[in-house]
Amino acid sequence: MTSYLILKHLHMTAAYLTITLFALRLALDGCGRSGWRQGPLRWVPHVNDTVLLLAAVGLVVVSGWMPFVHHWLTLKIVLLLGYIAAGAVALNPQRTRPVRWLASLLALAQVGLIVVLAKTKPLLFGA
Repeated sequence: MTSYLILKHLHMTAAYLTITLFALRLALDGCGRSGWRQGPLRWVPHVNDTVLLLAAVGLVVVSGWMPFVHHWLTLKIVLLLGYIAAGAVALNPQRTRPVRWLASLLALAQVGLIVVLAKTKPLLFGA
């Protein structure tokens, strides 16, 4: 059970850091400071997201939860794919401002649902 707790806390930390880094990049873009694209904020989120994904896979292996069997996990994966797509549009400087703004809201809503689902899965779908 120790490996589960380590993976869970690693996953949660990486998830919160992902949200924070995304919001920071959105805020910098919103303020007209696109210089983050040449600095560490360009690649640090990708490293963090890799840690997040590896911890998620580790949790699936250690816990025995299976996508398509445990529906809350399937829903998290679908929402994650939506968050990735919307986030890519939101941070794309070639898109118009209204499109980026709408994509930002969509991405944040999806990641918010992922967090709510992660915290309430026993109540919604059973553990």
